[in-house]
Amino acid sequence: MYKILAKINKILLPSFTKQRLDLAKAKKWQMAIIGYKYYVTTRALTNK
Repeated sequence: MYKILAKINKILLPSFTKQRLDLAKAKKWQMAIIGYKYYVTTRALTNK
């Protein structure tokens, strides 16, 4: 399930690393997206 979510996130959600976003200056909604993507990615990698 998490692998599918990770693929959907990659397509739909913005990539802040490509935009060179500074985490210290990120807005709350950007930090929420980063946290969500991190959570899904780590779950997709650990659940094989």
